[in-house]
Amino acid sequence: MTAGAWACLLSPLVGAGAITAAGTRITRRQAGWIATLSVFVAFAGALVTLITLLGKEAEDRQHLSVAYTWLEAGGFRADASILVDPLSVVMMLVVSGVGGLIVWYSMGYMAGADEERRYFAYMALFVFSMLLLVEAGNLLLLLVGWGLVGLASYLLIGFDHHRPAAIAAAKKAFIVNAFGDAVMALGFFLLISRLGTLDFAPVFEAAGNGALSDTVVTLAALGLLGGAAAKSAQIPLHTWLPDAMEGPTPVSALIHAATMVTAGVYLICRTHPVFEAAPEVQHLAAILGAATLLVAGLVALVQQDIKRVIAYSTMSQIGYMFLGAGVGAYGFAIFHLVTHAFFKALLFLAAGIVIHHLAGEQDIRRMGGLRRFLPRTHLAFGVGTLALIGIPPLAGFWSKDAIVASALATGGTLGILLYVAGIAGAVLTGAYALRLYWIVFQGEPSPLVLEHAAGHGDGHAHGAEDAAGHEAHAHAEGPTSMLLPVGALTVLAAVGGLILIPGLWKPLETWLETAVHPLVEASVAEEWVTSGGAVLAGAVGIWVAWRAVSAGRELVPWPHLRTVLEHKLYFDELYDRLLSRPAQLLAARLRDDVEQPLVQGSLDEIGRGALEAGGGVARAQSGLLRSYAFVVTASVIVLAVVFLVVR
Repeated sequence: MTAGAWACLLSPLVGAGAITAAGTRITRRQAGWIATLSVFVAFAGALVTLITLLGKEAEDRQHLSVAYTWLEAGGFRADASILVDPLSVVMMLVVSGVGGLIVWYSMGYMAGADEERRYFAYMALFVFSMLLLVEAGNLLLLLVGWGLVGLASYLLIGFDHHRPAAIAAAKKAFIVNAFGDAVMALGFFLLISRLGTLDFAPVFEAAGNGALSDTVVTLAALGLLGGAAAKSAQIPLHTWLPDAMEGPTPVSALIHAATMVTAGVYLICRTHPVFEAAPEVQHLAAILGAATLLVAGLVALVQQDIKRVIAYSTMSQIGYMFLGAGVGAYGFAIFHLVTHAFFKALLFLAAGIVIHHLAGEQDIRRMGGLRRFLPRTHLAFGVGTLALIGIPPLAGFWSKDAIVASALATGGTLGILLYVAGIAGAVLTGAYALRLYWIVFQGEPSPLVLEHAAGHGDGHAHGAEDAAGHEAHAHAEGPTSMLLPVGALTVLAAVGGLILIPGLWKPLETWLETAVHPLVEASVAEEWVTSGGAVLAGAVGIWVAWRAVSAGRELVPWPHLRTVLEHKLYFDELYDRLLSRPAQLLAARLRDDVEQPLVQGSLDEIGRGALEAGGGVARAQSGLLRSYAFVVTASVIVLAVVFLVVR
């Protein structure tokens, strides 16, 4: 039953190891194929696992496979184990399926780049780390995957290590995520001190039956929430995500679509018994999600970098998922995670074709009219945009609106506020998404676009790639390895939402119920009324954005507010003043007052003393035999006197 799951987990690790071991003995293209095939083998393993579980009764769809005892200390024991259940299988399919398309796309996008082998080894390592996270059979192994995902993202974001901006972004992502990791680890230490285990079953049972005090379970839930917020870029630990756009575009797609940023949503759903035992913390997750979706939507209105607009839309959509998980609509949160993987990966990869076409340009103010020159990409980007906004019957419509309906069904003041936030977020989504699409693809071509159009000739085949052996271009828009994954994601973004139609058709919801049973269920009337309101809100955003951009105006006409949004509400400046500068000042003081005078000074004195002692010994080596005889005789006399005195 678990053979497919083990194959899914280990295949990308084998791929990364093979590329690393082969080194320069394989070509760059061969490294790309090894990474791509290893991830698709993982997807095949996930499919086999899905088919196996489908043949089981609902109550038999959970299996813990233990390989060996990985860690044992005192009474604590942790196994190297994987958990196969409906939730982990969904995540395995998304990570390996969408991840495989992104790695395949990279073969065209990264063709000719320096150190491609290293890039593909990192990509395979990243997919393995994410699969370890979602398949982990206990919280400790989950933490290992959690940390490895952070490490792999650091390596990928900083892949272009000759660019200072990329290195700074990688370090920022690593530090923020390490903070979240530390907070989560503290929660785990607390559980170990009380329960002596991090296995899922005893932890969840203790949280549910009151074996843990309110204080302990609240602190443990806060630790989990801290790790989830950092990994999923939720306020206030969100500042790393936009800067992560310094990495190659496929890296942005992998991190921000199907894998890393969704890990926090998975964590909340996987550990839902702990959050349900601490309802205030669970509601805090929903509030953070609502705040993030609004803040990210506002900031996206004024961004000029094509990838940063999409990055802020990722923050906003993850906010919806946190909102859903925070009110107990776990199935809908995972549903939106799945559909978001389709349309967000599509938007990033389509944006990558635009950037590739314009020789690395990412400023949307230098774009325009690309519909004429990139018709297929225009269609794909349009589908992704409408799915993001939530226009029926595309994927985002079914999943996002279901979350908003669940917020309304929660009831009370909190439910109403979350519902209003969800509707307001739909307006913002319609506005920033339409603005991005219109500026890039509609209107008159910019001088840069015309320049590159002339360079590409009449838009037909480019001919063969360079001597490195890369594939011939199938179309002016890019190589086949870029166009086919984009085409597959376009189809998924269009029809992928049909795996669940709230109130009518819900195979995904039923599938997930045995792993994560929802706390709230909206009525059919609430779901459809909410859907109508959300679609209307998205249409309002589209109309406002169309009126503004078609007239050449900014979406935010007030200069002072626009300045605040362009500075991302000054979160970076605030953290720089409150955390970075004091830390740098403290480090400088410790260096000047402690390290240099005590540590370095002591070493200098020790070194100087050693040199002087050596010099003295060297001077004593005169080479005269009578001097040595005198020293030996004097030493014997001294020893004899000492022995006589002691006796």
